[in-house]
Amino acid sequence: MNRGPTGRYENSQIGGEQVRAFIPTPLPPIPPPDLTGTRQLLLEQALLALGRLDSVSTLLPDPHLFLYSYVRKEALLSSQIEGTQSSLSDLLLFELEEAPGVPQNEVTDVSNYVAALEYGLERLREGFPLSNRLIREVHAHLLSHGRGSDKLPGEFRRSQNWSGGTRPGNAHFVPPAYQDVEDCMGQLERFLHDETIPLPMLVKAALAHVQFETIHPFLDGNGRVGRLLITLLLCRAGALTQPLLYMSLYFKENRSAYYGLLDQVRMDGNWEAWIDFFLEGVRMTARGAVTTAQRFVELFGTDEAKIRTGGRAAGSALRVHSALRERPIVSLSNICRRTGLSFPTATNGMALLEKLGTVRELTGRHRNRLFAYDRYIQILSEGTEPL
Repeated sequence: MNRGPTGRYENSQIGGEQVRAFIPTPLPPIPPPDLTGTRQLLLEQALLALGRLDSVSTLLPDPHLFLYSYVRKEALLSSQIEGTQSSLSDLLLFELEEAPGVPQNEVTDVSNYVAALEYGLERLREGFPLSNRLIREVHAHLLSHGRGSDKLPGEFRRSQNWSGGTRPGNAHFVPPAYQDVEDCMGQLERFLHDETIPLPMLVKAALAHVQFETIHPFLDGNGRVGRLLITLLLCRAGALTQPLLYMSLYFKENRSAYYGLLDQVRMDGNWEAWIDFFLEGVRMTARGAVTTAQRFVELFGTDEAKIRTGGRAAGSALRVHSALRERPIVSLSNICRRTGLSFPTATNGMALLEKLGTVRELTGRHRNRLFAYDRYIQILSEGTEPL
């Protein structure tokens, strides 16, 4: 539906040139989104896929195993959209203190994203409302150190930003002037908490994501916080008991369509086209996550069966394998700390896993060796190739 522009332009002078900043109209759209016909079917399919994803914990012996790694995959993908070139293995090595030499700046961005997501979710579990204060706190963790740490972490911007182009005067899109950010974000916060608005939770999340990206309230990190907002909204609404829906792979694989639809909403008011895209992303992402969880269950079961045929070392190897399911790149000293095994016993267990082809030694050294659960990492890394 073409409603016309979903905001107004405000002219100003920046650096001696004319700039047209876009100020979005408060949500919800008028008239409300058309959710009939095929769009209603798509919404039902997305909700069904989301429900199946939420029950994925019943497939796994410990859902936190999946959650630990999946959060890191999302962090990597979301950071890649912003230009980071790290790999999942880089992040896992970075988090393993015994593994120096990992490129710091790139991986710090991803590690900060993990910390920001975990912080936001913990605050929601404590009963803190999903508010502008929480969004600013999440942003502070995202830019706590490394690149962007000089871009007002945890504070709304106090200068003009833009996307595309080298300056506001030739930019593809210029969000509201900094003087309007507080008011725009206040309106968005009221929309998030207004239970009288008769919109399905997924549609509300779709609208809020576009509005946040249009306001662009921070000097840096807006894309990452905007994607985090989707997960926080779904967890706050009770649609997910664990944060297992991550849209970054879908957005990464469909970048041109994603940015084109954001423009289409702003210029033409075609919220329906964006909602279709978003719901299809939820459906595909949720189904993909369920498939990944099923593949992990199959992998763990197959490997455990092989290990049990390993004779006297099988018992210690099973404990090492269990630790590898939690952290798929480890050192022997790390295994000892986490399992309580002695160093010789852990070494024997790891040797059996290496003999069976379950793990691969990474360093080629005789001391301070590192081991990777290769097949686990391969499954998890699918789609995370740098752009």
